[in-house]
Amino acid sequence: MASNRFINSFANGLLVSEAHAPDEVKIRLKHGEWEVEITCLESKVKQVVETVLSSLDSAKIVDPAVRAQIDELRREIDALKSRPADARSVANDKVVVKGGMTCRGLLETLWLEGYFASERSLGDVHEELARKGYNYDRTAVSHSLTDMVRENIMTRNGTMRNYRYIQKRPPGDATG
Repeated sequence: MASNRFINSFANGLLVSEAHAPDEVKIRLKHGEWEVEITCLESKVKQVVETVLSSLDSAKIVDPAVRAQIDELRREIDALKSRPADARSVANDKVVVKGGMTCRGLLETLWLEGYFASERSLGDVHEELARKGYNYDRTAVSHSLTDMVRENIMTRNGTMRNYRYIQKRPPGDATG
């Protein structure tokens, strides 16, 4: 190289400048989104640049936002895998119990188990849920039972404040 103290040349995207010793070269290289500054001996420039370029090409460049989304999806998948099988679906039935922890989900589970094969009062249903460890307000149980009546899953007999609930169709029967 020339003995000038500072030489700049732009060739193929490379900025070469001699700044220190006569044999030492400083190179600023832009490749894609990467910008690298290399300082090496003049005799080693070709080898060092090739090594840096091959490293940049083989490096996995993942945006931090994309990595965060991937990690969140992995956590959600793991959470779904760890749920009990009976909460995902009931064996041999096409009815999927949603979560199993909502009042409605628990009533559907009782229905699938045949609990409503005989008439049950609101008090009976509320006590059965409490016995299983779920303490829902009676009005929540009443509203969920009313929804199931509207959907022709169950029917009710009696008068207001004295209804008795019974399954209208057995589990697995798709007709309404």
